[in-house]
Amino acid sequence: MEITLDKHSANQASIKIKLSEADYQPKVEAKLKDYAKKANIKGFRPGKAPISMVKNMYGTSVLVEEINTILGESLNNYIKEQTFKILGDPLPVAQNETQIDWKTQKDFDFEYKIGFVENISLPLDKINATKYSIKVDDKLVNETLENLVSQYGNSTNPEVSEATDSIYGDLKCEAADFSKSLSLDLTKITKKLASKFTGVSKDAVIEFEDKDIKKGQWEEAFGLEEEEASKLEGTLTFTIKNINRTEKAEMNQEFFDKIFGPGVVSSEEEFIAKVKETLQGNYDRESKVFTEEELKKVLTENAKIDLPEDFLKEWLLEANKGKVTQEDVDKEFPLYAKQLTWSLISNFLATENKIQAEHQDVLDKTKQMVREQFASSGLGSQMEDSMDMFVDNYLKGEEGQNYMNMLTSVQNDKVLSFVQDSIKLSEKEISIDEFKELLEN
Repeated sequence: MEITLDKHSANQASIKIKLSEADYQPKVEAKLKDYAKKANIKGFRPGKAPISMVKNMYGTSVLVEEINTILGESLNNYIKEQTFKILGDPLPVAQNETQIDWKTQKDFDFEYKIGFVENISLPLDKINATKYSIKVDDKLVNETLENLVSQYGNSTNPEVSEATDSIYGDLKCEAADFSKSLSLDLTKITKKLASKFTGVSKDAVIEFEDKDIKKGQWEEAFGLEEEEASKLEGTLTFTIKNINRTEKAEMNQEFFDKIFGPGVVSSEEEFIAKVKETLQGNYDRESKVFTEEELKKVLTENAKIDLPEDFLKEWLLEANKGKVTQEDVDKEFPLYAKQLTWSLISNFLATENKIQAEHQDVLDKTKQMVREQFASSGLGSQMEDSMDMFVDNYLKGEEGQNYMNMLTSVQNDKVLSFVQDSIKLSEKEISIDEFKELLEN
């Protein structure tokens, strides 16, 4: 048997395998003899049919089967011996069926396309990155408090509207032959237009022009779809059917218990402190995720991994044959490439630095995930007694894929923690507004 590697570029190559009769014939003969012992052929007692007849009946299929087995084993063993990292699976180069004569041919040539990356180099001591932390200031706390007392206040239906109300009614546009019942939030349109809706009662008809609505307000204030809004022009009318107002909640024990649960806080000072603590915890998680995503970008840039794009697209199309189109593959490839690149980097760093995700790590991370999910529904404390059952059911889900996904997540966490201890990491405290600007860039 001869196996040769023919590199076409820095990340794509062909593996050629040449089989001679000596490579496969002994296994073919052995299998045919085994067939002969078991064959039940009409006119002969079981196992007594001539070997020549068995060869004539089964010889070609056994030959094909054995050659395919030898090819698979040889290809896998050869790939394991290489220093580069194979991506996807080898793709057989299609042969014209007429080129192979299974009856008389003794030597066979096969070819497979492969995509790979060479050894990754990532000198962590030469990498600089930034770790962000979001400062929860008084402005953010006050805005949150204002939202909470509004959100948990009592709803009323006054007779006369004010500038902070929501107005329910019928929007009509004769030019577009459009009519729809909807709720209009007066705080989300211009003050000039909102003044037309202020100080009015039920059944009032408000007339205005499409030019009075600024960009995005059709969607944000009126709740229209972009396609609906694009049709509206000229003069419009809004017939008021109801006025909705939310009175601010009082800072009392009932309100505190609604937000954080019974007895968690017992004074306005404790409530404000708890709001700030909760906000800080939420933004700590957000800044951690953002920092890690930025860190992945920095590592990717420094690793300079050149993916075999053409090969991977062909492999993805073949591996998902009948399920995706070339257009689907082209559209989703950038995201796939990003995930693959990070996976290569994470695995490289884990191997080089003996970083390993343990079973207990998986259990701990899953428990934390379950706690956070139940906490958001207000059931966290009630679920601790059944935690092991929830974790076990989740990790067994999707035929064990949930466990593998969590294992990968734990490894990524450990790798990123190791990286932050190994590179030059500068810390930067930012405001929530600065954080939002970073997210937009």
